[in-house]
Amino acid sequence: MRVLVVEDFEVLARSIGTGLRREGMAVDVVLDGTDALDRLAVTRYEVVILDRDLPGVHGDEICRRLANDRCDTRVLMLTAADTIEDRVDGLSLGADDYLPKPFAFAELVARVRALARRATPALPPTLSCGDITLDPARRAVFRAGRRLELSPKEFALLECLLAAAGLVLSAEELLERVWDEAADPFTSAVKHTMHRLRAKLGDPQVIQTIREGGYRIGPP
Repeated sequence: MRVLVVEDFEVLARSIGTGLRREGMAVDVVLDGTDALDRLAVTRYEVVILDRDLPGVHGDEICRRLANDRCDTRVLMLTAADTIEDRVDGLSLGADDYLPKPFAFAELVARVRALARRATPALPPTLSCGDITLDPARRAVFRAGRRLELSPKEFALLECLLAAAGLVLSAEELLERVWDEAADPFTSAVKHTMHRLRAKLGDPQVIQTIREGGYRIGPP
């Protein structure tokens, strides 16, 4: 899941980014509206966490543009304004959800995950391949009934592969969906994480490397 955090209070912005990365999300952080529009022009995000009162381009204008573009990106408006009128105003601009500050981080995570499910084609409650089952809501993976302990990146990689339902995903696609802007495009992060994931999944192996193509999960 790719998330853009747009918040001009840097300490809060970095804190949200760090927390969401620990939840297995790929997160980019910007501190003003102009940078936000630049990122949105080149990267597809499932969710944008958007402060309203931003320097550069106001958060309301960013929200309007996303709504007018009819894109799949979902907007969670994050603001200190907490009156009913403010909430109605924010939602009328095209925001999908509204969370006043201060907020509980667990609630922010739950709302982001809920919005992300609306930003992509509906998937079944659990994803599976053979005897492997992944439950996104519980953040749990099982093989032959045994729970596996995966890191956030390993979990996100497996989730991407299972959601692709046998289609080949390139290393570049996986890097974009699972990591974020801080990732070096020439890094071997995908290869190394895939190696650890395969080891934890055990035999028989279900993830295939497709020469000059990428990776897929399923029978050979």
